[in-house]
Amino acid sequence: MNCILLDQQNSSRLWPLSRTRPVAGLRIGILTIEEKWSVILSCKTSNLCNSQLQQVFKLNIESDNLVISGSILPNESTTEKILQLESGECILDKQDQFVAGRLNDSDCNSLYNSYSQQTLTESLKKFKCSTIDSVQRLEYPWQIFQWNGDEIIKDYKLITQGRTSQKIDSTNSIIGENIFVEEGAVIQCSILNSSTGPIYIGKSAEVMEGSIIRGPFALCDHASTKLGTKIYGPTTIGPNCKVGGEVNNSVFQSNSNKAHDGFIGNSVIGEWCNIGADSNNSNLKNTYTEVKLWNYETNSFLRTGSIFCGLVMGDHAKCGINTMFNTGTVVGVGANIFGSGFPRQFIPDFAWGGASGFKTFTFKEFLETAKAVMNRRKKELSSEEVLLLENIFIKTKEYRTWED
Repeated sequence: MNCILLDQQNSSRLWPLSRTRPVAGLRIGILTIEEKWSVILSCKTSNLCNSQLQQVFKLNIESDNLVISGSILPNESTTEKILQLESGECILDKQDQFVAGRLNDSDCNSLYNSYSQQTLTESLKKFKCSTIDSVQRLEYPWQIFQWNGDEIIKDYKLITQGRTSQKIDSTNSIIGENIFVEEGAVIQCSILNSSTGPIYIGKSAEVMEGSIIRGPFALCDHASTKLGTKIYGPTTIGPNCKVGGEVNNSVFQSNSNKAHDGFIGNSVIGEWCNIGADSNNSNLKNTYTEVKLWNYETNSFLRTGSIFCGLVMGDHAKCGINTMFNTGTVVGVGANIFGSGFPRQFIPDFAWGGASGFKTFTFKEFLETAKAVMNRRKKELSSEEVLLLENIFIKTKEYRTWED
């Protein structure tokens, strides 16, 4: 079976995180949404997304395809319903939004064309559609850290069931039994408490001496916690990330660094980000009132329904030492923040500066920095990725009001 993850057409609700990847590429729990479906269905996956993303994330269509909305988080009832689909059948939710369908190659190409032309809902009328009572659909950035604990628990069961953990070094203090350590991981002289939720340590990951970790927690492949790191779950540190200081209920996607002291809480950090030493974010207003977060779809601040919300940082964003982020701050793709004081709570993509004002981080300068950062880990931007980032730079000009 071939599986295609259909990017939701209102994915701008998840910008800046979904500017640079399909929604299914977002990590929540231990795995990305795409990885969850791949493991559950034991199948190959690809993404159907907008034309800019499609150049980077290639679509694979075969004769028999399960097409699933990339924003849907798997659960037992939804998966069972999807696996019962016959060819030409689709599932919608109660709001008539697409959930899944089983389609041949011709129907998939038709779906792609209707997606590109913004007529997806109309094209679904040709299929035999049924309705599912409820699905869990990721729609807003704050849901990533709010739902992360449940997703860590589900992913932990999914990928560790029937397997044996690597033995944990006797220099550590262990509380609870739900700890799984993959091959090649190193943990020494640390405290791991899984009584509040499972702890997963990925392949070749490292927990350095003095780290204190309370689950639910995931340290993904080749990631590390620095000396004396304090982690409150539910928290996920994605592949190849380096994290130090204090972290609470946050998700780092991959390849990002917060290697020094400072606090990050109730936050989502994208890929190739760097958070300078002693930088902090507020995750609770002094008034203890509901936090609002900038939303690109509405061009306004939306209610999160929670008093806890910290920082959402898009890919390739950076901040200098001692940066202070206010409660509910969104930092766009490629932004570079530094200086004293609290910068505004929406920092546009490719902004350069801080509380004292911004100028534009030109695309040439940005690209030079991005290439240097990735080269340190022996990675390179593909020509398609460069074009995607350049397109984002052009499309986000409207937010850099100082350019007018």
